[in-house]
This record gives sequence, C-alpha cells and structure tokens, in this order.
Amino acid sequence: MDLTVLFQIAILIISVMIHEISHGYMALFWGDKTAQYEGRLTLNPVKHIDIFGSIILPALMYFSGTGFIFGWAKPVPYNPYNLRRRNIAEPLVAFAGPLSNFIVALILAIFLRIGAQFSLPTETILLLTYAVLINIALGVFNLMPVPGFDGFKIYSAFLPPHIAVRLQQFERYWIIFAILFIVFLSPFFLAIVEWLFKIFVGA
Repeated sequence: MDLTVLFQIAILIISVMIHEISHGYMALFWGDKTAQYEGRLTLNPVKHIDIFGSIILPALMYFSGTGFIFGWAKPVPYNPYNLRRRNIAEPLVAFAGPLSNFIVALILAIFLRIGAQFSLPTETILLLTYAVLINIALGVFNLMPVPGFDGFKIYSAFLPPHIAVRLQQFERYWIIFAILFIVFLSPFFLAIVEWLFKIFVGA
C-alpha cells in the first residue's frame, strides 16, 4: 500500500469524523446531549472508527482496483425525543453531516484554486484534490434517499407520518442497502461527484 493510499485513508477518516461530529453538535444545539455524554464530540479517531466502514471497506476498494476509496464512521448517537421542535430539528441533524462535508470541500477547493495559481508542489495539489473529492463523495453518498442514510431521514420528514414510520423499519438493514448502492449505483453516484467537483474547483 503506497503513501498516496495512506493519505486517502487518513483524509477519509478525518472527513467522516467531521461528518459525524456535525450531527452531534446539531443535536446538541437543538437540546440533545447524548453525543456529548458518550464522548463522541471529539476528533479522537478511536471514538469514531467503524471496523467495516472505516477499515475493511476502504481496504477492499483499494485491493479491488476501483481507483477510489470510500467508507464511513460509527454514527453519532442522538435521542430524537430530546430535541426541541423535533419535526424541524431531526432533518437538520441529519443534514448537518453532509453539509459539513460540502463546506470542507468548498474551503479546500478554494485553497486548491489558489494553489494552482501559485504553483504549489504537485503532492500538495494532489492531496487537496483527494480531500475535495472525498468530502464531496461523502456529502453526496449520505444525501441519497436510501434507508439508513442521512438523505432518507431528511426526505422522510416530508412524507406522511404513517408512511415514514413504515419505511423507517428498513433502516436496520442499512448496511445491505449501502453495499447494494455501491455495487449497482456507483456510476450514477460517481457522475454526480465528478460534476460537483468540477463546479467546486472551477474545472
């Protein structure tokens, strides 16, 4: 495993931690302290690493030659019943994660544009490019309307309650949906990521 791959994995881990911490802080803002009590509002990777999503899946993607590494961290817990104005707060808590990734991607894309003008070392440009791509990918991936994803929680807020409750029963199988999504919808997903990347970096 070369140095470039290690950089990608490091960027991925940091990005998914920011994603999950953002959920926790948004929940805290709306009155739920569950993540704070469980020590999840921290950048300590030990608190966030998911064995499959943070280690096994990225390794499998690397050795399978996909050309891209992806994964996730352990979800930050929150109790929706502690949230003030739950009908508004719950989708905002879900949206906070993807939004944080898009914000990080935008900030790094600005640095990437500036770096291109000042002839930064190729290694630095490459590192920034990976970071922008990974954060855009995390944001897009989590906004998909698939049970267990942030997007599912966001879009469910606009459904009739009885339908939303029925669909929420499928969230326990989120890992299956995630794998199926990666296997069958990756071309569609990558096309969106590429399109957003070009917008962010001005390519």
